[in-house]
Amino acid sequence: MASFTNFVIFVHISLIFFNACNAVARPITTSSKFPAILIFGDSAVDTGNNNYLETLFKANHSPYGNEFPGHIPTGRFSNGKLVPDIVASMLGLKQSVPPFRDPNLSDHEIQTGVSFASAGSGYDDLPSIVSGVNPVFNQVEDFKKYIVRLKGIVGEKEAMKIIRGALVIISAGTNDFIFNFYDIPTRRLEFNITGYHEFLQKRLQHFVKQLYDLGCRKIAVGGLPPIGCLPIQMSLRFQNPFNSKCIKHQNLDAQSYNQKLVNLLSKIQAVLPESKISYSDSYEQMNDMINNPQKYGKLIQPRTGNCNCTARGTSAWPSHEGNLI
Repeated sequence: MASFTNFVIFVHISLIFFNACNAVARPITTSSKFPAILIFGDSAVDTGNNNYLETLFKANHSPYGNEFPGHIPTGRFSNGKLVPDIVASMLGLKQSVPPFRDPNLSDHEIQTGVSFASAGSGYDDLPSIVSGVNPVFNQVEDFKKYIVRLKGIVGEKEAMKIIRGALVIISAGTNDFIFNFYDIPTRRLEFNITGYHEFLQKRLQHFVKQLYDLGCRKIAVGGLPPIGCLPIQMSLRFQNPFNSKCIKHQNLDAQSYNQKLVNLLSKIQAVLPESKISYSDSYEQMNDMINNPQKYGKLIQPRTGNCNCTARGTSAWPSHEGNLI
């Protein structure tokens, strides 16, 4: 079904933004075309792995989880479900995606997919050294452990079939710019913005190749949101909280990065046989939400920094380009 990608990613991931900010969304159902869902990245998709790490980047306390089933904090940087949960539910796989590091993870959960993501992480390992989070490249090591356990449950042949058919979502990069380039300018001593784009995308390319070599074939890679409109960025500029403005150059940097990413992913797919690598655009949809909140329901003053749904202040990951089926 060629339209499946747009249906799942554009509609479903838009819903999570509404849910995280107390808006009302109606459930949608569809039959699953994927045997499992595998998630890598940062706080936008960390369903609780940081609970099991020695880090201050945790969401296991109030007010997180107020809208989650049971009304308890789970480690998700949201008051409700995250993108992986919504997508998994609407694919018919499960109601929520567990963190791989949960010691009580069942065999059934392993078979239908988990999140390896760690809030505060990125493609650049630099911030993880201090924060204690699990950088994206280290998440591959957890994935290798997952494969071993999956093979022990269903056998090697079936395990590789599951991995080849799984929907893989990668959502990272925002923390790299916030923590390494803009707010703590460590990497600015090494790179200009173009150089840092290239540095991160080379690491992303290597990461995708690692996943491919381990059996993954259907991979969706998220671009950057309008970073200059994130509450944390606007708040740090000490603007009038009731009339704050997005930081233009940061948004332009994000747009430039995203365009380069689209081109890169096409090249990566071309050299990896049988791969289906797709770009997911969070920028345009989130930008529209910020500028036209009345179109999306009950958002809470999007320009005042009140909607702190994740560690960075938002959790949208909408719109999708490409075909994973």
